[in-house]
Amino acid sequence: MFLNNFYYTFKPLIPRSWQILLRRQVILRKRKSFKHIWPIDEKSNNPPKGWSGWPDNKRFAVVLTHDVDTPKGHENCEKLMDLEKSMGFRSSFNFVPERYDVSQELRQTLAESGFEVGVHGLRHDGKLYGSRRLFEERAHRINHYLKEWESVGFRSPSMHHNLDWLHDLNIEYDASTFDTDPFEPQSDALGTIFPFAVYKKSADAVASPPPGFPASQLPSFFVELPYTLPQDFTVFILMKETTIDIWKQKLDWIAEKGGMALLNTHPDYMNFDGKKLGIDEYPAEYYEEFLDYIRSLHNGQYWHVLPKEIARFWFSYLSAI
Repeated sequence: MFLNNFYYTFKPLIPRSWQILLRRQVILRKRKSFKHIWPIDEKSNNPPKGWSGWPDNKRFAVVLTHDVDTPKGHENCEKLMDLEKSMGFRSSFNFVPERYDVSQELRQTLAESGFEVGVHGLRHDGKLYGSRRLFEERAHRINHYLKEWESVGFRSPSMHHNLDWLHDLNIEYDASTFDTDPFEPQSDALGTIFPFAVYKKSADAVASPPPGFPASQLPSFFVELPYTLPQDFTVFILMKETTIDIWKQKLDWIAEKGGMALLNTHPDYMNFDGKKLGIDEYPAEYYEEFLDYIRSLHNGQYWHVLPKEIARFWFSYLSAI
């Protein structure tokens, strides 16, 4: 945590190109060391107790999410929405309330088009979990935006997380974790490709009540949705991959194991106009190719829903076991 605090304190003083070059050097050194758990950790495929499968006998679930980190990403949202709509997909867009102007018109357009709007931290400054007191202060503001935007989902910037503290938020689900990602600043992987409940009254944050526990007596909880496909920034910006092979490999494995394929991408880094790529951009065609891969190779096999829909399914599942 000290290194994270140090980094975010001095980050504004470091040119963006230097930040990326430094992170590339770090990640390239780490990649070989973690090839046994990334992009696939074979230990993360165990289904939860009482698991009877996804609705409609689907083989696996597909959930698409986007973190909108900057004004540039905000400007690209409608292009990304239109791309997904044209291919028969829906997703959630997570906005940072106090870093840039979040358009009410855009949020309304997304909602009316069948997409979801979530809250992505508060200021994206790396300080959200700096202290319990600071988190409580910011949680009050975050809850304001959750209510104003009619949002039920949250994701922390940079995938920082403290699942116990998140009970301060009025949410149905959080999506600030991952099954395996040794390249994140807070790299404590959860080791599962399934959602799970985080209970407020449990000594163990991820413990489940015993089978047959009456639904009326379930303790307060939210559903945690870990991302299970590597982030676009990691694969295309830091690792400089020029194919979607890593995404395809991981998706096929998740489909085989019957898990949840949850992807987090950023419109900030997608280049939609075909012009020369910036140091922190990749062709939007990569994402389009991946969506086409899902619907063609796995046609009829996946349950595609919004994060809030899979969270509500999980509430029902927990009430039934």
